[in-house]
Amino acid sequence: MASTKLKGNSVALSGTEINVGDKAPVVTLVAKDLSEIKVGGASEKTQIIVIVPSLDTAVCAQETRTFNTKAAAISDATVIVASMDLPFAMGRFCTTEGIENLHVGSDFRDKALASAYGVLIADGPLKGLSARAIFVVSKEGKVIYKEICPEITEEPNYEGALCALKETSAPSDGHKCGCGAR
Repeated sequence: MASTKLKGNSVALSGTEINVGDKAPVVTLVAKDLSEIKVGGASEKTQIIVIVPSLDTAVCAQETRTFNTKAAAISDATVIVASMDLPFAMGRFCTTEGIENLHVGSDFRDKALASAYGVLIADGPLKGLSARAIFVVSKEGKVIYKEICPEITEEPNYEGALCALKETSAPSDGHKCGCGAR
């Protein structure tokens, strides 16, 4: 099973490990207005699923602000930030921070996303939260990019995820940045 680190200490992850080329499981999250939103699987747009431990930390807040800014320029993709935060807290965060270009979804009910994508922290002080990860899912529902951050307290490779997105929308002789998107 996969692992990551928290301040240099190894942390085990549980759930089903998903890799590039796998079908992205469809799971239900709770939106900030308490409606249900589905992520994963085939969709009209490419999905960037950004998984963070909690929006109530500086790194997660910065990551969400960064994707909000970058998402404004992406017309053919949906960006979803998911955490175990309660929907009310997610809504308050989005209002306070002016987050308008992406969706937020809470995995607090069933931990379905964290379990289905293999990013549920299984031990240590953050046990029960999600590791920091990004999955890019093609319109056909296949995982074309995966990053589980090697250190939970550090920001992800934004350009890697965005590069994967560009490769999916480029013509067959188009942009190739070497990020591994298929």
